[in-house]
Amino acid sequence: MARSTRPLPESAEAVVVGGGVMGASVAFHLAEHGADVLLLEAHELARASSGKPIGGVRAQFSDPANVDLGLRSLELFEDFARRPGRTIGLEQHGYLFVLPTDDDVALFRESVAMQNARGVDSRIVDVAEACRLNPYLDASRYVAAAYSPRDGWARPHAVVDGYVDAAERLGAHVRTHAAVTAVDPTRDGFAVTTTRGRTTTGTLVLCAGAWSRRVGDMVGLDLPVDPVKRQIAITAPLDPAPPRIPFTIDFGTTYYLHNADDPRTLLVGVADPATPVALDTAYDPGWERLLRDVAARATPALADAPLTDGWAGLYEMTPDHDALIGEASAGAGRVLYACGFSGHGFLQAPAVGEAVADLYAGRARTPAARGVDVAAFTAARFATRVRRREANII
Repeated sequence: MARSTRPLPESAEAVVVGGGVMGASVAFHLAEHGADVLLLEAHELARASSGKPIGGVRAQFSDPANVDLGLRSLELFEDFARRPGRTIGLEQHGYLFVLPTDDDVALFRESVAMQNARGVDSRIVDVAEACRLNPYLDASRYVAAAYSPRDGWARPHAVVDGYVDAAERLGAHVRTHAAVTAVDPTRDGFAVTTTRGRTTTGTLVLCAGAWSRRVGDMVGLDLPVDPVKRQIAITAPLDPAPPRIPFTIDFGTTYYLHNADDPRTLLVGVADPATPVALDTAYDPGWERLLRDVAARATPALADAPLTDGWAGLYEMTPDHDALIGEASAGAGRVLYACGFSGHGFLQAPAVGEAVADLYAGRARTPAARGVDVAAFTAARFATRVRRREANII
């Protein structure tokens, strides 16, 4: 029987809300540690933010906790074919941040030193080396670049399917087309009402991406997550076909490019700072004017490349553009949350799944556990003056 037609179980020890990459990773890691898990998805798995054709994976961040999450996730992506068991199209051609100003270089020198101390093989390279790695770059625009060869990209749908299939083999229940419409307190936890019925649980895990604020409101939890549209496009086949290049990001504009599934094409994108907060996933061809403008400055040879396909999805943005990971109490039940990743959710999902499973089990961190301390990501930081300051964002 399909996931979309099977009845909901009457109860589960943990109900995970959201069938994107974060909810899938959390469900797998909870099930692996013996929890009775129900994963609920309002539509189809990986339909929203996780549905993009290629997702970047990296450990190049300016904040140590983000570096640790990225590096641990890289280790888990590299081992994905064994555990949970799926080929995910992992390609490690590196990440290349190209830097237009001396101030950018100074900032990245500090980050690279910190990354190296935490086990990341990143380095500052000169413009000639950056252009060798990506020959489309205009050398006159940049001062230097930061490069990490272990980074790259993988296929989000394959990752979600791998986690979900493995979770089901471990006994987890997965239900699609089961949007959560209400959460009510009970003596032992929560009654969760969906468009396909009702279930009860002692622990609710919120991984609803751009919809997390709405679900948090149902249990009185303020999760400051706003949906913001991001768009990408794919070029027509290029002649000559592009070489394999790193995932390249112009730090001055957020313009980025890397190889697409068709080896003759490239995937290109840029964030439009004027995009309003809205649950809008309609591709807007007018955005291509901005894309071509920044491409003309960064990669002139691609400025007029024909575009054959486009896609729009949602970033789940927090006020400081960093994740929300933690636990809150709500009556007799527990609420865990992992959301608000502001564009970094796919690449951090494996390590965050481990971290949420540890929060659920109440395990303390030890060096041998290879886990990441996520205490700084609590949503409670917005009630204080403490703000996280991640610089390496797009």
